[in-house]
Amino acid sequence: TNILYRLITCKVILVSSSISERDQMLFISTDEGSSFQRQPVSFTVDTLLFHPSEEDKLLAYSKEAKLYISTDLGHKWTLLQERVTKDRVFWAVTGVDVDPDLVHMEIQDIGGGYLYVTCLIQNCSDKMVTAQFLGKIDHNSLSVQDEYIFVKSFSEIKYLHSFHQNSLSLLGKLDVQIVSTDENQVFLALQEWYQTDMYNLYQSDPQGVYYSIVLENVRSTKQPEENVLIDILEVRGIKGVFLANQKIDGKVMTLITYNKGRDWEPLAPPTTEMNGKPVSCKQPDCHLHLHLRWADNPYVSGTVHTKDSAPGLIMGAGNLGSQLVEYKEEMYITSDCGKTWRQVFEEEHHILYLDHGGVIVAIKDTSIPLKILKFSTDEGRTWSIHNFTSTSVFVDGLLSEPGDETLVMTVFGHISYRSDWELVKVDFRQSFPRQCTEADYDSWKLTDLQGEKCIMGQERMYRRRKESSFCIKGKSYTSALTAKPCQCTEKDFACDYGFERAPSLRLEGDRCYPDFWHDPDAPPENCHLGHSYKSSTGYRKVITNVCEGGLNKEQSAKQHSCPLLPPRGLQLGIKGQMLAVAPGDDITFIVHQEQGDTTSTRYQVDLIDGVRAIYENLTVTDEPIQHRYEKPGVYRVNVKAENSAGHDQATLYIQVTGQGTLFHVVPIAGRNQEVNLTAIVLPTEANLTVFYWWIGDNLQPKLSLENSLITRFSEEGEVPVTVQASNGRSMVQDSKIIIVYDHFQIIPLSFSRNLDRFNPNIPEWRQDVGQVVTKILAKLTGVPQDSLVTMVKPGLPTTADLYVLPQESTPVKRSVFVDKVDASSCLGCSRLAAAGPGVWALAVFLLISLISAAAFILFKFKRKLPGRNVYAQMHNEKEQEMTSPVNHSDDTQNIIQGNHSGVVLSINSRELHSYLTS
Repeated sequence: TNILYRLITCKVILVSSSISERDQMLFISTDEGSSFQRQPVSFTVDTLLFHPSEEDKLLAYSKEAKLYISTDLGHKWTLLQERVTKDRVFWAVTGVDVDPDLVHMEIQDIGGGYLYVTCLIQNCSDKMVTAQFLGKIDHNSLSVQDEYIFVKSFSEIKYLHSFHQNSLSLLGKLDVQIVSTDENQVFLALQEWYQTDMYNLYQSDPQGVYYSIVLENVRSTKQPEENVLIDILEVRGIKGVFLANQKIDGKVMTLITYNKGRDWEPLAPPTTEMNGKPVSCKQPDCHLHLHLRWADNPYVSGTVHTKDSAPGLIMGAGNLGSQLVEYKEEMYITSDCGKTWRQVFEEEHHILYLDHGGVIVAIKDTSIPLKILKFSTDEGRTWSIHNFTSTSVFVDGLLSEPGDETLVMTVFGHISYRSDWELVKVDFRQSFPRQCTEADYDSWKLTDLQGEKCIMGQERMYRRRKESSFCIKGKSYTSALTAKPCQCTEKDFACDYGFERAPSLRLEGDRCYPDFWHDPDAPPENCHLGHSYKSSTGYRKVITNVCEGGLNKEQSAKQHSCPLLPPRGLQLGIKGQMLAVAPGDDITFIVHQEQGDTTSTRYQVDLIDGVRAIYENLTVTDEPIQHRYEKPGVYRVNVKAENSAGHDQATLYIQVTGQGTLFHVVPIAGRNQEVNLTAIVLPTEANLTVFYWWIGDNLQPKLSLENSLITRFSEEGEVPVTVQASNGRSMVQDSKIIIVYDHFQIIPLSFSRNLDRFNPNIPEWRQDVGQVVTKILAKLTGVPQDSLVTMVKPGLPTTADLYVLPQESTPVKRSVFVDKVDASSCLGCSRLAAAGPGVWALAVFLLISLISAAAFILFKFKRKLPGRNVYAQMHNEKEQEMTSPVNHSDDTQNIIQGNHSGVVLSINSRELHSYLTS
């Protein structure tokens, strides 16, 4: 029971590390770990996700991709959903979602695509799940952060969509990484087409719709499993402060901003070394550079450590020089938010802040066992050494008890690589004689590197504990003292959307110029006829900047009347993602329009089956289109939006089918032999189609852009196979059962060319003809019909394979009877031709004159064949017609023949009968 998983108030949960599913166990404590209660679970826990406010509610993600819910701290569990994507599950956002029991998740539908859905923990069945996005999303793309929800969707290119309340933004192509979403603004990194290991930083408006560039060429690192780490860090504790590593001409430099990216400056180096001597690093040729890496281990700090309850305190690993050096990881600290720095260690350490930063704990990052830690009570100016254990351990992580005021921490590790984890509790409370009073604090004022006091439109004052005071800050401690607004100046305004400053001239007072692609006087996308809008001056106040009076660079904006805009970005989808439906199912179509005036637009809807309608003011939520298709088929649903300024249209293919016959596959396969799975998708002119193949019990599908897949089956028995074809706007799927045998016989069959004239080359026809042949052969030979399967192949000329299966009662020996049977020249024959020497035996043919079958086939296919639906209705009628007798002959060759001049099938009956009865 080795994994310390989560501490909430005084409650502890440990997760068993047992490999056996029967031994899965949780260990639950409600008294800070003094005692534990064993709680067996029926699934293998992979991760736990605790409710943000109700400590007894938690979600558990299993290694089988299932999500469970517990409302009593893990004692009882209920299955919530299956096929859930790992790490893409989120509790309701406090203050944003109405119900705190709402869960956001990314799930895989039965067809293999991925959906963004929500549900309540009280009822999360498939019928109660709500799809929040029109269409499929990319795998592993859902992210819920503050007021924003992000997904990537794949059609032919990738997009990132952000939702802010009811607004939707299309953020563009290429690779996008979310950096920050607090304070009603999105901070993201986007990789342009010309970049490989760098990203550009962009900042949004409050709705997350419009984005402006704030820093170019930020370094990135690609991790295993295609994860990308961007070298940017939001400094916690003081809003608007970020660190970033910019790569220019191969050199990486660390920059800092105090106003959310409007201005960036390099870090100033320390003035002295650890021994007190002056440093040789002088600006502007030498600066401090920091590694901005996240730790792979979630229980240790990254290379830079900050905390909300310790404003101004930043500790990180890096080096002095003209650029960042990968192998140098000296430790530096600042207590005034980056204005001045001090070196504290020669090597990298893991850091933990206790008591609002009143105690800083450092343990060396090393692969050798340790038994000492270092701690400081004066913001890193002096350090003490503490032996936390008598036996050296390999340190795996550091944890503090909940609460910023805590002075209790846990070091966990192992004595050897084969031993269980050792948990060592370190309590600093006894080291301090008293609680702090107001006399134990002094104040400090936040300034940037230039000494500017007005940052983000205000002067901010913080307090810190005096170096001479040795006391506990405790729960009552607050770091912020005062905040006084400033008059607005040039620095309080950034370039608006579509504007930027020239990279070489980004100094205070520089003008913001419109980009070549941007028209400042163009109306916004949500501009409706009869309303007005203001064109941008090129500047906007930095979001969350609180300056008052003074300069106002937004004041000279021009007023315009909204013109009538043409509809753009029309999308058509189906509510609930019902992209393949059965006849009679209720379907709700949803129309979404990204741009243009919806109040003056007419929407013409053609449901193809004779139903047409015209809607006014049609939107996503106002008036959904409900319909029901009674007949199977592929329907091309069209919606056209039109006003006097222009038009747009959208198309959706929907397949209505009872059984969903989609792909051709031989239902019989040999063990370890190649099997060709072939999908038949209608219409053939559909857009780029992606095929998902589920084989057996494998939850991970195989993907292909071709409509066929070659595979093998290693075990005998029944293997379910499901294929889904998706083109971004519609999906069809089908499932088959393939029976795998170790040994069986395949006999090729061919027919006279008369049959080709009536072969419509559709799956239903091939299936019916195969059943006719199988039934007659079973009747003639007396062999159970279950041991014979006839598969008519697609295309012309008409051919088939007869699969002779082993009977359950007796083992079947392998046979060399694989001679091809050809009846193309035996139409009306009464005697048999012999095969040449070298074949297993004399090639004695038996003519099975399929009198009733031939009559049926010729009779039916002389009719006009309007389509697969008409043919399917003939099936029951045809079964009644297949009752005509077959003539027999008892000559020495055991020839069975017919004198009906119809379609003839020839086969070696004697050897077939001998083979089947052996």
